[in-house]
Amino acid sequence: MSTESLDDLFETGLKEMCYTEKQLLDALSDLESEVSDEKAQSAFREHRQETEGHVERLEEVFDKVGVSPEEKQLHAIDGLVEDHDEFVQNDPEQEALEAFDLTAAQKSEHLEIAAYGNLAHLADQLGHDEAGDLLHQNLEEEEEALDELVEATEQMDVSSTAD
Repeated sequence: MSTESLDDLFETGLKEMCYTEKQLLDALSDLESEVSDEKAQSAFREHRQETEGHVERLEEVFDKVGVSPEEKQLHAIDGLVEDHDEFVQNDPEQEALEAFDLTAAQKSEHLEIAAYGNLAHLADQLGHDEAGDLLHQNLEEEEEALDELVEATEQMDVSSTAD
C-alpha cells in the first residue's frame, strides 16, 4: 500500500496501532508476571485490560471509516519487545528487571500517545467524527496509563538494593 494521501496515512496508522495494541497484549502479560511490586503489577494488569478495550475501539474505528481491520507491522514496537527479551536473557536482578520493565512500558506509552494523538487529529481533519471520538478516548486512557506507570516507578522501593 502506498501512502499518498491523508486518507492513506490515516489507514496505515490505524493498521499500525492495531498491530501495536495486539503486540502489547502479550507483552503486558509478561511484564505483569515479571514484577513483584504490587503497584507495578496492578498498573500492567489494568493497562492490559484497557488495551483489550483499545483493540475493540480500533475495530469500531475501522468499521466506521470503511476500512478492513488489518495489522501492519510497526518496527518501533518490535524493537521495544526485542530490547526486553534481550535484557531478560541476561538474567538481571529482580530490582533491575522491574525498573527496566517500568521504563519499557513508559516508552511504549509515549509511542502510543504520539500515534493516537496523530490519528485522532487526522480523523478530525478527515471528517471522521465518530472515529475521532473513539481515538481520543484511547489517547486519554494511554495518557492516564503513562501517569500510573510514572507513579509506580517513583514509588518503587529500591532501598533494599542500596548497600
